[in-house]
Amino acid sequence: MSLAPDDAQTSRSGADLAPDAPPVLAVERLTVSVRSEAGVTPLVSDLSFTLRRGETLCIAGESGSGKSITSLAIMGLLPPPAVRVTGGRIRLGPTDLTALGEAGMRAIRGDRIAMIFQEPMTSLNPVMTVGTQLTEAIRAHDPVGRAKARSRALAALKAVRLSQPERRMTQYPHELSGGMRQRVMIAMALALRPEVLIADEPTTALDVTVQREVLDLLRDLQRETGTAIILITHDMGVVAEMADRVIVMRDGKAVEEAATADLFARPAAQYTRDLLAAVPRMGRGAARAAVAAAPVARLADVTVRFPLKGGILGRTTHHVHAVEHVSFDIRKGETFALVGESGCGKSTIAKAMVGLVPHEGLIEIGGSPLATLTGPAMKALRRRIQMVFQDPMAALDPRMTAGEQIAEPLLIHGIGDAAERQTRAADLMGRVGLTGDQLGRYPHEFSGGQRQRICIARALALNPDLIIADESVSALDVSVQARVLELLRALQKEYGIAFLFISHDMAVVENISDRVGVMYLGQIVELGTRAQIFGNPQHPYTQRLIEAVPVPDPALKRPATARLSGEVPSPVHPLGEGPARVVLTDIGEGHLVARP
Repeated sequence: MSLAPDDAQTSRSGADLAPDAPPVLAVERLTVSVRSEAGVTPLVSDLSFTLRRGETLCIAGESGSGKSITSLAIMGLLPPPAVRVTGGRIRLGPTDLTALGEAGMRAIRGDRIAMIFQEPMTSLNPVMTVGTQLTEAIRAHDPVGRAKARSRALAALKAVRLSQPERRMTQYPHELSGGMRQRVMIAMALALRPEVLIADEPTTALDVTVQREVLDLLRDLQRETGTAIILITHDMGVVAEMADRVIVMRDGKAVEEAATADLFARPAAQYTRDLLAAVPRMGRGAARAAVAAAPVARLADVTVRFPLKGGILGRTTHHVHAVEHVSFDIRKGETFALVGESGCGKSTIAKAMVGLVPHEGLIEIGGSPLATLTGPAMKALRRRIQMVFQDPMAALDPRMTAGEQIAEPLLIHGIGDAAERQTRAADLMGRVGLTGDQLGRYPHEFSGGQRQRICIARALALNPDLIIADESVSALDVSVQARVLELLRALQKEYGIAFLFISHDMAVVENISDRVGVMYLGQIVELGTRAQIFGNPQHPYTQRLIEAVPVPDPALKRPATARLSGEVPSPVHPLGEGPARVVLTDIGEGHLVARP
């Protein structure tokens, strides 16, 4: 079927849409339910939508809204027998997917419908090379020889612009970065040119620049192949940039469906308006007076290098330059943010500050040099500095109740008796917006946002001077993220706590920080106040980070200069052969930028 120009519409990817053509995918009054001892509970109720060739449909909403369950139902991957489709139909062209058995779905899955999951490391087989996994997927649906399958796999890696594709074919997943693994997943999903691609939070855990590359890649491939995309996300900035239409879900139901421009300009549902209001936006950070208090922590010329051993004798042959000559201080009541891509050294600095990795240079906490402390002195120092990690489920012990975990730091440091510790735990639960009757619950009985609140309460138990928040809100829904950030601000105001806020989300950093250090390959390349960094960025890398932030406004077009290419150089030889050092040069009061 050919389309005259007057009959076609254009998607946000640039692909032509045929409004009168039959949909590629039609979901008709879909209901998905789970069976338990309490009975049958609907997880998705009466959901309907269609998807056309070349179109991108975003399904947005908070965790638990039914987004991923919908995608698993379409793929035929619902966990049997507890969860199953109990009503409605899913049609791929003329084929009713709900009437197919597993054998029929296996022939369609990966061939006509493909899926990209949020975490590629759990989706890729760790004991198989990238090439083996790609060729296996191709040969499962197309009976070609190994050489032909390998040639097509190599072409797929080239199509997703993965550097050194021949080498990547021989590597295992753990040898690739997060962005590279996600590109492999996209190559695997698109190798057979599916009619429908489902991308379930494909960029949530990625750096802002890698996210930009993945989104650009999806757009380009859609333009070339005409694949219809269902993009599942809670990032409204990504929705604004990628979607032609949006469905907003809550509690398993669609509360609103509209064209992207209409949804952002005139949201009809209150829940949609609340979601959009919670989105952190650049330029919305509240102005704060400069913090003039004494430093809680001070780093001077800190370097961390990890040895790489090789050869028969296992001698050190190279070093990973994780942190190179980093200097900054954090003042009482201040939020100092470290930003940069994965592998730039942000978390290594945090580990060095709590004595978990050896370092060179000076780290002082409360005026005490870390290197001189041992035994009881180090234990006493750790009362003054606490950490909140990215994944609260991994940070909490699944066999301990919330109350036990909040009180545990008090027990370790011999503070109070059992009753006093229980009272303190109940008070902290209230401080972070939870209730005392939740003390006896286990981590799995809380939502993700509630678990992060428990981690914050535990960090507060010892009245620390400094809390290190390492990507503490990056995996949370936008509305939960907004509540946690507001909680951190309130606690800082009440207790005068200093925060080291580590993040790759520039919009969040712009909203919460007082000062910012931008890291690249283990070095701080720019350092200044929030206004200086975001209002007048000097270093090209800082400019690139800010330009790559998705803007939650479909009317705004991203400048062409933000298009990214290339890879971060190796941290073994950061800027060529041998160790590299970049010196910060003063270019304005309190504003430093790296000049090689």
